[in-house]
Amino acid sequence: MSKSNLVALVTGANKGIGLEISRQLASKGAFVFLGARDQKRGEAAAAELTAAGLEVAYLAVDLNDIEGIATAASTIEARYGRLDILINNAGIVDPRDGPPSSASPEAARRILETNFIGTLAVTQAMLPLLKQSGAGRIVNVSSSLGSLTLNGDASSPYYSARLIAYNASKAALNMLTIQLAEELRGTPIVVNSVSPGYVQTDLTGHQGFMTAEEGARLPVEYALLGPSAVTGRFVEPGQETPW
Repeated sequence: MSKSNLVALVTGANKGIGLEISRQLASKGAFVFLGARDQKRGEAAAAELTAAGLEVAYLAVDLNDIEGIATAASTIEARYGRLDILINNAGIVDPRDGPPSSASPEAARRILETNFIGTLAVTQAMLPLLKQSGAGRIVNVSSSLGSLTLNGDASSPYYSARLIAYNASKAALNMLTIQLAEELRGTPIVVNSVSPGYVQTDLTGHQGFMTAEEGARLPVEYALLGPSAVTGRFVEPGQETPW
C-alpha cells in the first residue's frame, strides 16, 4: 500500500511528541486518528492539523477506559475496516515517583495502569483491525529509562534516574514488544519499541535537548517500515538500545 492509503492511530496525540508524530504521518499522506482523553484538547489539535491541509480526526481514547477503547476500535472499523499503524505514545509521570525506597505505591500503580496496562488494552482492541492491514505496524514509544541493562550500568547517563514506577512501566512496555512480536512472527504485523530521545515536552518539564519535531522522527520511521521491516527491536536515535 502507498503511504497515502494508510490509516493510523496515535495515542496521546493532542500535544508533544504525539502531536508531532501525527503531523508527520499525515504530512506523508496517512489518515491519522488523534487519540486523546481530553476532548477539548484533542479537537483543538485536530483542528490545527486540518487547517494545515492534513487529513486527521480526533478520536476519544482514554487508556484507563476499557469501554471507551472498544468504542474507538469500532469507530475505526466502521470508517475504514482496518488499521495500518498503531503508535502507542500516551504515557504519564507522577511527582510522587522516585527511588524504590521512597516512591509512592499509589503513584506506581497509577503509572503502571496507564503506561503498561492501558497500552496493552489499546493494543488488544486494535489487533483485529491491524490484522486486516496488508502490513500492520505497532510502535511502542518507550524510553531508554526502561532498559534493565542501562539501569544497572553506572557509566550510563540514565543510571541515576531512579524513577521506579516510570522506568518499570517502560520495561513492561518493552516486554509487550518482545512477546507480541514473537506471537505475531510470520504475519504482516511488526512490533518495535522506540525511544525517541530526551525531548522537550510537558512530561519532561521541557528539560530535554530535542524538540518534539525531532523526537517524532524515529517513531514515524518505524511506523513506515517497508516489506523487509525488522520486528521485536528496541531502538533509539542512531543505535539499538539494550534491553
